[in-house]
Amino acid sequence: MQNLLVLGSTGSIGRNTLDIVSRTKEFNVVGLSCKSNIDELSRQIEKFKPKYVCVEDSNLAAVVRERFKDITVFEKEEGLIELVSLESVDFVVNAIVGSAGLSPTYYTLKNSKKLALANKESLVVAGRLLKKIANDNGIEIVPIDSEHSAIYQCLEGKKKEEIEKLILTASGGPFLDKDFTSATVEDALSHPNWDMGKKITIDSATMMNKGFEIIEARWLFDIKSIEVVIHPESIIHSAVEFVDGSIIAQIADHDMRIPIAYALFKPKRVSLPFKISLSDVGKLTFRKPEFGRFPTLEFAFEALRKEEKNLGLILNVADEIAVESFLKEKIKFVDIFRILEISLEKFEDNLPSEIDGIKEMLRDIKVKVLELLKDRFWRS
Repeated sequence: MQNLLVLGSTGSIGRNTLDIVSRTKEFNVVGLSCKSNIDELSRQIEKFKPKYVCVEDSNLAAVVRERFKDITVFEKEEGLIELVSLESVDFVVNAIVGSAGLSPTYYTLKNSKKLALANKESLVVAGRLLKKIANDNGIEIVPIDSEHSAIYQCLEGKKKEEIEKLILTASGGPFLDKDFTSATVEDALSHPNWDMGKKITIDSATMMNKGFEIIEARWLFDIKSIEVVIHPESIIHSAVEFVDGSIIAQIADHDMRIPIAYALFKPKRVSLPFKISLSDVGKLTFRKPEFGRFPTLEFAFEALRKEEKNLGLILNVADEIAVESFLKEKIKFVDIFRILEISLEKFEDNLPSEIDGIKEMLRDIKVKVLELLKDRFWRS
């Protein structure tokens, strides 16, 4: 039985991971982490009996220590690093949202732990560095995102020279055929297919999430030829086109527990109740994305064209701050696109090659983007 560590255990991916674990009984949950939802964390502790937990907020970490005196409670980023470095940890699921997931990904790979990755921001910010460490240590980064899990499955047993391109499908989000000029927070959070956290749901509405997936796919699979196709039904999760013109696609219900289970148990498949009937689905539709309405896709392709630059890092930081500001109703929905565009224009630089330099740049860009928002976008 492998000792499993679930980072971001109280979020959507984390909860679904623990649901799969409880169904299969093949993992020992040795550790959990959360940002601030200690009530949900407490319920998970009572059910899974981990030896270790980490809470980002020091005050909340103290509350957890008082509640559970027989477990070790770490805190902040330093605690996450300690957690993934524990000798007793075999397998790490990184479901932390945002750039906060970078350090745990880095040290998981440095410590040669198995890694199932839902934190796409790690690869968006530092894909080249993380893939080098993974390759040097013989560690495979197994994706949890449904799109990348689909591609991963389609590529099994295939040679790189046989691949023409990767095809990422996108639902189009809540504004596929709707005007978003005056979109409210409630409008943007109304995703037609997926039940996700607020940050990723807003990213789906702007299609920045798909932009991040473009960059993530490049580093996961070492392939630069990538196409995005709008597929509103979200039944084909992604596909691969081969040099002979064949396309292999992965089809499944839009339930995240399917790719999570595959990441945990591959190449074995476990029995799950999430079935679909193709006859009930009826038809599947596809169309090209509208780059004019959703410039976030072009931002991502620009980051691929300038891999030595820090454009992925800028997109990640600027998007985190812009989305948080929108959720707090400090900016308009359409401001998100303009903030990303201006940030790319103003803050482009060479990307450092080491983790400390990247983290320093993350902090520096965050300060600059915050100043930009306060000066030009925040509403009183």
